[in-house]
Amino acid sequence: MIKILFLLTVMTLAAAGCFSDGKSPDEPNADEKYGADYKTATFAGGCFWCMQPPFEKIDGVLSVISGYSGGIEKNPTYEEVASGQTGHAESVQITYDPAKVSYSDLLEVYWRQINPTDAGGQFADRGPQYRTAIFYHDDEQKKIAEESRAELEKSGRFDKPTVTEITRFTSFYPAEDYHQAFYKKNSLRYNAYKYGSGRAGYLNDKWGNDMGTKSNDQEKTYTKPPGIELQDKLTPLQYHVTQENGTERAFGNEFWDNKKPGIYVDIVSGEPLFSSTDKYESGSGWPSFTRPIEDEFIVDKPDRSYSMERTEVRSKHGDSHLGHVFKDGPAPTGLRYCINSASLRFIPKEDLEKEGYGEYLKLFE
Repeated sequence: MIKILFLLTVMTLAAAGCFSDGKSPDEPNADEKYGADYKTATFAGGCFWCMQPPFEKIDGVLSVISGYSGGIEKNPTYEEVASGQTGHAESVQITYDPAKVSYSDLLEVYWRQINPTDAGGQFADRGPQYRTAIFYHDDEQKKIAEESRAELEKSGRFDKPTVTEITRFTSFYPAEDYHQAFYKKNSLRYNAYKYGSGRAGYLNDKWGNDMGTKSNDQEKTYTKPPGIELQDKLTPLQYHVTQENGTERAFGNEFWDNKKPGIYVDIVSGEPLFSSTDKYESGSGWPSFTRPIEDEFIVDKPDRSYSMERTEVRSKHGDSHLGHVFKDGPAPTGLRYCINSASLRFIPKEDLEKEGYGEYLKLFE
């Protein structure tokens, strides 16, 4: 139900021409599109908006497409699948290079995105269209999937039986264009849905930072230092902004006019937050960005202070107050992340490798 309400807004935008609502033809197999050296994996894990981001961050993954699989209806629409009558489940189809990432690695990430004990759907979304399923493409994938599920059962992480089905792949139909990379096109709505549906809280309780060994955003551990260390590490202004929800002066802060290429990380935890490639001059006097580098590192919270209705932005692991996000930004997101310089540390492009952020050099290619 919660996703249907979000879709009403999105579909209104699509009808107005903000997104194409046309559907693509059946996605070809990996060997047809990329060559015989690449493989295809297909997973259902509830809302496909939330299933695309974690796989897209994996080294060796070429593409992740949201769509429908496991049913009998040909070329179904979202409305038909949402009715629960087509037999399809919201799914993602992944094209990957097995020389860089294995099917077992993908399964490790998959289990960390779902509640495998829920037979009625996923989190706030109910019905067979939100069931969890592994659609294997060959006997080897079937064997690996069954072994992986058995290992998960033995781990004791869940106190109920695993009900995720493992079934032969039959077909996959890409979803409408406005569903693809939804977390990038509509990051504010995506984050509100991810947290509002209960998915984010559940996964954090079950897995914490252990979200898969091959995911780029999980290669490093980002933590908040103890209070005494934090006071020694931060300047009084940095401490006031990040720990006491303070605000620095407009036009009198370190990065509002910074035009150098590089990324901005949390001054407390070091988690990567924003890139100069998404920075723009908003006229506000604070650093402004159209999107985060990684949505997973950003937490949105309602802020009703000073008799205003705003959305506060905090870092996930450092729990630092960063600033606010507004809906008056430029294309392609329409968002303005208005961020305090005091909550950020800037790492120039030429220093990314030595600082341990080499994976973000691709932003500047």
